[in-house]
Amino acid sequence: MSLHEALAVAVRSDPGVVRSHNEDAVFADAELGIAILADGMGGYNAGEVASGMATTLLSTSFSRLLRGPAADETIAEHPEQLISDEICGTNAAIFNASQSQSQYAGMGTTLVFAWFLDNRLFLAHVGDSRAYRWRDGGLRQLTRDHSLLQEQIDSGLISLEEARYSANRNLVTRALGIEPEVEVEVAVHDARPGDLVLLCSDGLNDMLDDEEIAEILHETGDNLGFAAERLVDRANDNGGRDNVSVILVRVVGDYGAANGWWQKLLARFKSN
Repeated sequence: MSLHEALAVAVRSDPGVVRSHNEDAVFADAELGIAILADGMGGYNAGEVASGMATTLLSTSFSRLLRGPAADETIAEHPEQLISDEICGTNAAIFNASQSQSQYAGMGTTLVFAWFLDNRLFLAHVGDSRAYRWRDGGLRQLTRDHSLLQEQIDSGLISLEEARYSANRNLVTRALGIEPEVEVEVAVHDARPGDLVLLCSDGLNDMLDDEEIAEILHETGDNLGFAAERLVDRANDNGGRDNVSVILVRVVGDYGAANGWWQKLLARFKSN
């Protein structure tokens, strides 16, 4: 089974009820097995610029990598390092843009990046945009927020119930573009047919708790487009205080390297 046959994707992004414009940016390509979501921050349109740079630079660089002469060896042997290096390069580009153009000073963006490769899910994130996995009727958060609130929870200063109403919900401790260097958290998870992976900006999980997200995925997960619309609509119904973006990726079938899909994909790209 080819990769685009093994994955089904739905993407939705909405400014929400309160905000006048959307500073989230999203990208997903089932043929590459890549999904990227960024939530920008900064005055005027700077947040929109930062998130757009993040998704554009990363999607372009990974597309280009597939056409390189040593793509198969590089990707097969060092995927985690490759992801980290590319995200760090993107961070530097956003930081340099903010330093060189006054209207973009202080801009930054969160990031959650998913790469489906060889029956595994490689996840990287910076900030508080999240990844969840729906499997066997249960929802699990796969990322841990880089935020002041998460640090308070981890240290026992605040309970999970209190955290739902905290004024510090949106204070991130890491973001792309804020400093010349950034620490990227990369994790690897197994992926099975039937898994449903959700990437989202905090505009979703600030408006819906995990139980509500799980309920929607349980009821509508067989129709990804409808599920994505339902998640966004529910967030807006609950207040829509921020931009809300979701990417849903369902693993339909096996996409292991043994099937030969990876070599066929590389061969097709290199022949173009």
